[in-house]
Amino acid sequence: MDYSKFLRYLSEHVDTSGKGGRYILRFAQKLQYKECLRQLQDYKRQFPALRRVRVSPLLQAFFCPLSHNSGSVDTRFGLMLEEDTRIRVHSTSTDKEKKQPQPWGVKRIGAQDAWSISTGNQIHIGVIDTGADFSHPDLRYSLGRGFNLFNRGMLPYDDNGHGTHIAGTIAASGGSRGMMGVAPRSIVYPVKAFDHNGSAYVSDIILGIDWCIRNRMNIINMSFGMKNKSQSLENIISKAHEAGIVVVASSGNDKKSRNIDYPARYSNTISVGATGKDGRIASFSNHGPYIDIYAPGEKVSSCWLGGGYHEMNGTSMATSHVSGAVALLLAARPELKLAEIKRKLRRTARPISASPSRAKPTAGELNASRLLRNKSRSKSS
Repeated sequence: MDYSKFLRYLSEHVDTSGKGGRYILRFAQKLQYKECLRQLQDYKRQFPALRRVRVSPLLQAFFCPLSHNSGSVDTRFGLMLEEDTRIRVHSTSTDKEKKQPQPWGVKRIGAQDAWSISTGNQIHIGVIDTGADFSHPDLRYSLGRGFNLFNRGMLPYDDNGHGTHIAGTIAASGGSRGMMGVAPRSIVYPVKAFDHNGSAYVSDIILGIDWCIRNRMNIINMSFGMKNKSQSLENIISKAHEAGIVVVASSGNDKKSRNIDYPARYSNTISVGATGKDGRIASFSNHGPYIDIYAPGEKVSSCWLGGGYHEMNGTSMATSHVSGAVALLLAARPELKLAEIKRKLRRTARPISASPSRAKPTAGELNASRLLRNKSRSKSS
């Protein structure tokens, strides 16, 4: 099929001013995508504007900025067009530099009691976030090379702090002099999709998931969210699920009881809410029937930029505890699939007391110790 008309149209409407919108263009069939991609490589030499088009082989999609008068691109050429919206990390800083010998959340979920069974050995976790501090002493043995969407030739260095905080809770291995994360022998692969402000586009997340699938991650940690549903994002998460990857996602910090953010709301994720030090649902956390599990998310201390430590609040922090616990479980029971992992998380969870102004929670708080207790069925980690 000749896609010259489409590519010419695209070259004329690619936005280079920064005043247009960003869009995801999905092809209905893989053959259509492949043929158009082949022709795109030739047309890039003729039309330099097309160099701004990014591609996702797994999703069979193009990502590009388009001018505001290009709205008919989908109907004219039989494509599925979707706005490429902004998405943000789920956390707030407490502005406290704080190092704890062992963070309270890691203790609260009983991670140390689980280490006699599993330490998460060789479980690979893609953390789609702001990157990581590769020079942090507690992360020296915890990080794989990962992927940098902003500069593919560079390591995914963190210029925000959020990704380093998440990586620390999951896999820090600082020993007696530093911090220990939930799964200290797992390996975090930082996927830098978020900028220094903790902001990204849906297309960045899709490309990050694409990388995680192709590089055979066992778990993807998603400590971020947005209000609107994206069919493209749901499709690529389904592909991760089909590849056997467990996706753990934060529910959001809006105090909502009947709604949570995407991607946590998709069925192929483990959706996470936050608890505080009192064992109840944190005041900021979304809650209700869409939550699969709660975990510590209030005043959580973890690794920070420059080799330091920082205290943060958010369902982001809760999600990293769950990703670590799932790593412990998968190292011991690698055959487990998403549905069974969800059941085990719920069955072994610690009940949460209802707050005076809230209904009784339908999910409990993460308990890694109970999750790993069935030694007879476990494999060496």
